[in-house]
Amino acid sequence: MDRPAFARRRGQGGVAMVEFAIVLPLLLLLLFAIAELGRMLFQYNSLLQASRDAGRYVSGQAMNATLGQVVLTTDLQTRTRNLAAGGVASAADSNCTASTGVTLRPVFCPADVTVAAEGTQHVRVTISYSFRPLIGSGLPAFIGGAMALNFPLVATTVMRAL
Repeated sequence: MDRPAFARRRGQGGVAMVEFAIVLPLLLLLLFAIAELGRMLFQYNSLLQASRDAGRYVSGQAMNATLGQVVLTTDLQTRTRNLAAGGVASAADSNCTASTGVTLRPVFCPADVTVAAEGTQHVRVTISYSFRPLIGSGLPAFIGGAMALNFPLVATTVMRAL
């Protein structure tokens, strides 16, 4: 006759562990990819917030009431770049080097910030940042050079000057 049910189960011992060992690397890779996507979205959100803050600042300062149009002086552009990069609208031109390592919050220099007039009534603040994944800046390739993993994050804000 047939063997009892518990005897059949005993013959399958360890199969679940082998299946888990096969699937585990794929699950970890998927988990890592989701975490990297979350980190990238967090950095983009930080860039966007910095560009909004700088845009809000420059929109309140750039309108020339006499001319009725936007006037961006060099001093105002420098203060806006410093506000976007460091959070303080100082007139001093700061010398900085962007972070080369992997950080949670994006670290960029005032040189990465562009302030420009859009027509006669609007100002535009653009911040460019190179996102670097945790696994490094490139994947080795069998043919040719390494495949670069860095890609630019660009946050742009356009506001009407007040």
